[in-house]
Amino acid sequence: MQTSTFLGTARIIHRSEFVFEPVLDRPDALTTLATPVSPAAGATHVTLHVVRIAAGESFTPEASVAEENTVVVFDGSGTARVGTETRAVGRADGVYAPTGRVLTLSADNEGLTAYVWRAPLAEGRVLGSDPALFSSLWNETTRLQGFAGAGKGDGETELAAMNFVFWPGTGSCQLCLHCGIQQPGQTFNVHLHPDSDEAFIAFEGIGQMYLGDHWVDVEAGDVLYASAGVLHGARNPYTGPDARRFVTCGGPTPYDPALYAAAGVSSEVR
Repeated sequence: MQTSTFLGTARIIHRSEFVFEPVLDRPDALTTLATPVSPAAGATHVTLHVVRIAAGESFTPEASVAEENTVVVFDGSGTARVGTETRAVGRADGVYAPTGRVLTLSADNEGLTAYVWRAPLAEGRVLGSDPALFSSLWNETTRLQGFAGAGKGDGETELAAMNFVFWPGTGSCQLCLHCGIQQPGQTFNVHLHPDSDEAFIAFEGIGQMYLGDHWVDVEAGDVLYASAGVLHGARNPYTGPDARRFVTCGGPTPYDPALYAAAGVSSEVR
């Protein structure tokens, strides 16, 4: 499987660095796949694919039935099938496929680009009884305004909002999907996870991601990977009449109970 340059404990992989390769074993197939984060490249717990599904074609992650899968549609439209359930999807839609249910993404006439997180179910994890399979980054059912996360605010920085899209409260038992919405001047605090990999993407706009000890300029499509114990965060440093929001999404794998404790919600899988 193709991977990016070795990740080590942390790396930001810019969209321009992705290397796409054919994924379907057919000479006429046009669907391509990049894998900026994976154990083969040094990640501990998580694989992150970027798949460009050509019009009329479909993609199923390798061994999806044996793993957890989470999807964010970055561009285009089509359908997502999880086990026996199918839903039309488009930009900003999210999909969760628990262990035991095959995930298949299919593109319509304009094609579909998706980011796909994968992880084997950790020992001792219990499947949710009725997990939510389809959602959106804009789902505000569990929305934390001015959320400091697991980091510590300085009392002066304006904090961003976060939507919990897939998490234990929706029945996700391994992977999670959170959406950080940084309006101009807002920050999602620098923090770390003691036992989890973090893989998240810049979904919309331009901003900065913190990794290790410094801020890096990023734009929509770029990826951050941080292993356990590595500081990371996100911010929108831009202000003024032309500034726009900066949106990130992803989450720690396996999910970090400390994040939900900070939010005042239970980390018990529903």
